[in-house]
Amino acid sequence: MAQGSIRPRRLREKTLVRKLVRETTLAVDDLMYPLFVVHGRGVREPIGSMPGQSRLSVDELVKECKDVAGMGIPAVLLFGLPAHKDPRGSEAYAEDGVVQQAVRAVKDTVPDLLIVTDVCLCEYTSHGHCGIVEDGTVRNDPTVELLARTAVSHAEAGADIIAPSDMMDGRVGAIREALDEATFTETPIMAYSAKYASAFYGPFREAADSAPQFGDRRGYQMDPANAQEAMREIALDLDEGADIVMVKPALPYLDVIARARMEFGVPIAAYSVSGEYTMIRAAGQLGWLDEERAMLEALTGIRRAGADIVITYFARDAARLLERGIR
Repeated sequence: MAQGSIRPRRLREKTLVRKLVRETTLAVDDLMYPLFVVHGRGVREPIGSMPGQSRLSVDELVKECKDVAGMGIPAVLLFGLPAHKDPRGSEAYAEDGVVQQAVRAVKDTVPDLLIVTDVCLCEYTSHGHCGIVEDGTVRNDPTVELLARTAVSHAEAGADIIAPSDMMDGRVGAIREALDEATFTETPIMAYSAKYASAFYGPFREAADSAPQFGDRRGYQMDPANAQEAMREIALDLDEGADIVMVKPALPYLDVIARARMEFGVPIAAYSVSGEYTMIRAAGQLGWLDEERAMLEALTGIRRAGADIVITYFARDAARLLERGIR
């Protein structure tokens, strides 16, 4: 090798040099923590397929949110499990619905923590689909009306950001209009813009009791083979008033995150979903890989692809490691 030749290893030998030239950073400020809330008191019910995660009653959720805020995690994403389900998912937009109760309780206790609320009907409907079912088909426009009603009820309870995840056409525009008419013009929308019909949602459906009772969701969630369609979906949501757009899942769709980063100059969220979490956690518990290193590598990869916000069930674990300077 010629004298003075380029040696990339010069920048890898020492830890501090590696940190100095690191291209992508993962910080606690990048994280959003999903949580499941149920009715009752003193409930902390472990989720079998998601080790380390639990369904929480409102009082336990408040405790969790205090801890999360104390760790510097800026936001939580709330999913509700109703006391009763019906074909129209009526608890989703009820004033005393479990999410509405949770938002008020957390805001009263931890006012500086950002509360993002998932807006969908799947957890609340008796059939498990994300909208109104008529003649065996999920109907788009009647569903959109109920989603807008749900969004307003969340904003009235004190939600900071509304996050529609249903993948109905036109729902972002309808929610924006409804929020504006209800004087919530300053409430942002984080749209699940490119949400794929993914096998990686399996553990979540146990956690949220939201598996469809017939068929599947491929009639409204995106085909995993499509990337250009995701760009069209994101553009439509932005035209309708979305402030933040999301790609879900994250790891199998890093290319979609990267394309969205290049094509749109807006904040991008990526949801590292339950299946991604469970794979790493289970393999770590079995001793098949180093769970902490794999977790941080995966989350850093999502940031490297272009995500500004990483929604992850590992948020607390990652925050602890990042506080210790481990990256």
